Amino acid sequence: MVSILSAYGGLFLSALIAASLLPMQSEAVLVGLIYGGQLNVFLLVLVATVGNVMGSLINWFMGRRIEAYKNRSWFPATPQNLERAQSWYRRYGRWALLASWMPVIGDPITLVAGVLRESLPVFLVLVTLAKAGRYTIIALAVAGII
Repeated sequence: MVSILSAYGGLFLSALIAASLLPMQSEAVLVGLIYGGQLNVFLLVLVATVGNVMGSLINWFMGRRIEAYKNRSWFPATPQNLERAQSWYRRYGRWALLASWMPVIGDPITLVAGVLRESLPVFLVLVTLAKAGRYTIIALAVAGII
């Protein structure tokens, strides 16, 4: 029982951290747990999705307060990354959040959504669709369905 909770908890934490501006790969954890064959794949996808959305939500909240901290040396995103994400977000609007699953640009987009005051309900719906879609495709690929 403890190892099952550890597996789901570890996946949740890796997905949460992976969606933050810190480097982490939750996909590898998900694939390893699916290959292990002992855990429910639907629950694995659900846990990874919830963790990843929560990490993106942290970015959104940070974006709401970023003006006070963006020039600090410890801030994890460069001004160039933030400008690129803002430009992308302004060009595509809220639909840019559907790219929140993408490496490199996805995390800054969720931060910029907070900076640009995207509404929380819209943010949650679009980010959840993007994150759930990515994890579902990974799970289907591992299962050999696609």
